[in-house]
Amino acid sequence: MKQTVVITGASAGIGRATARLFAARGADVVLVARGQACLDAAAREVEAAGGRALAVPADTADHQQIEAAADAAQEAFGLIDVWVNVAFASVFAPFTEISPQEYERVTQVTYLGFVNGTRTALARMLPADHGTIVQVGSALGSRAIPLQSAYCGAKHAVNGFTSSVRTELMHSGSSVRITVAQMPAVNTPQFSWVLSRLPRRPQPVPPIYQPEVAARSVLYAADHPRRKQYYVGASTAVTILANKIAPGLLDQYLARTGFDSQQTAEPDNPHRPHNLWRPVDGADGHDHGAHGTFDDQAHDRAPQMWLSHHPGLVSGLALGTALGAATALVGGRRLRRPGTRRPPRPTHRS
Repeated sequence: MKQTVVITGASAGIGRATARLFAARGADVVLVARGQACLDAAAREVEAAGGRALAVPADTADHQQIEAAADAAQEAFGLIDVWVNVAFASVFAPFTEISPQEYERVTQVTYLGFVNGTRTALARMLPADHGTIVQVGSALGSRAIPLQSAYCGAKHAVNGFTSSVRTELMHSGSSVRITVAQMPAVNTPQFSWVLSRLPRRPQPVPPIYQPEVAARSVLYAADHPRRKQYYVGASTAVTILANKIAPGLLDQYLARTGFDSQQTAEPDNPHRPHNLWRPVDGADGHDHGAHGTFDDQAHDRAPQMWLSHHPGLVSGLALGTALGAATALVGGRRLRRPGTRRPPRPTHRS
């Protein structure tokens, strides 16, 4: 069945890679982002992959623009089946070096942008009792790190907001689903266009994954939305688990390593363009593509995703292993005849 899919932040990174995968199975894809040149390039990729594309320039921080984008989507393709919230903004700097206006902007895009997208999608899905919303989250929504307080705070808020909406949908018995794909570090262009006040070039904290790995997880979440969330990459699962077990030790570890691990060895240009307030397509119409500058370090596979996609089988294997061990232990005890006693240990006298 042909799907209509709306993706915010679709002009680069995870959003763009996700658009290509939906298109490859014949979906109608509505691409929402601010930069026209990147949007147009993404639309060409969607059509080359086998889907139909509609590029809609819009800022997710403005709920009226998102409403207009949804209206355009329905006018072009009909009922919206899947809505994927990806768009975000960030600032790499200590908290005390981020202005109030910059902090508000990150929050408006990265948190309220998801709120606006979710509200707009639900307004169209609930009357039809049909549809799925996928929030592209982050391990940093559960475990914050230094130098990204605005982004981490927004991603934490997305988790809380989504859980609240999910329980409301469950209470009403709605067939509309909402789920989260929690992402690891991904090789996207954001590290080339993010506002940074760090002395060296910003980088994702290794291990780094390619956007296509993230995109495959988004498609799986859209097809299997009953789960509350999916962890993408072993680093995501380990980070979230470690934060539950020993958050204080993780604080100390990140205080020691979190500054250097988010910077390369190369000095950054403090005057380079950034995309906090406006897109960086520029007057020349430059397209940044889906990938960032870390292709030589990025993994194109995440074996942990198989475990995340098959939790029942994994639990069954774990249970089977435990039962097998218990059976072996009991069997070993039964090998000794009832009523017999172990022979006494030899004693040695000096």
